Amino acid sequence: MLHAWTNVALALAGPSAVALLSASLLPNPPTVGLHAIGLLAIGFIVVLVYARAVHAEGYSLRRFGLRGLSWSTPLLAIALTGFFVLVFGPIAYWALDKTGAGSFRAGIATLGQLPIPYLVLAIVIVASAEELLYRAYAVQRLADLTGSYFVAGVLSVLAFGLAHVPTWGWGPAATTIFSGAIVTMAYIRWRRDIVALILAHVATDLYGLVLTPRFAGDAAL
Repeated sequence: MLHAWTNVALALAGPSAVALLSASLLPNPPTVGLHAIGLLAIGFIVVLVYARAVHAEGYSLRRFGLRGLSWSTPLLAIALTGFFVLVFGPIAYWALDKTGAGSFRAGIATLGQLPIPYLVLAIVIVASAEELLYRAYAVQRLADLTGSYFVAGVLSVLAFGLAHVPTWGWGPAATTIFSGAIVTMAYIRWRRDIVALILAHVATDLYGLVLTPRFAGDAAL
């Protein structure tokens, strides 16, 4: 039982530790070399968590939503992306501006100093890792350990939000708790398709961190 909770703790707290160290040690502007160390650490956490889940805990990858593609995978990904880009995102920005609780702008500006191809790669790696750790693994493993998908969802969503504090601050991180809750409910209550969640997460982050800042910069010229 102890090794199971240890693996869950690694999945939930590992990305937060990497984000905290990166925020403390990375220069501004960030260098690709140092930033890449954090990406490698995130990738190592995913590999270690899943290796232990499969070989030590006896899980199949299907239990974690890795069931292959179906006709509904791209449809779910498109629906979630459209919701977060067109509905949730504007509401979150408006709420942060109205309450003075912080902004995503400083973090976006910092990440925007990285080369675009590398930033795209980083988004793909981090977004995929977050879905694999917080949604796919943590939800299922915590549900098995606690006997409650509700408890599993709450714990994974809170850990997901905390992982965003070092990079974005408390206000923006709070909005990720709400977005994480929406995605987690869709995953638990609707369809266990982690590939769709990964595609939606990647597409949403590419829009917010790469496309929107670039279009805004071009418009200002």
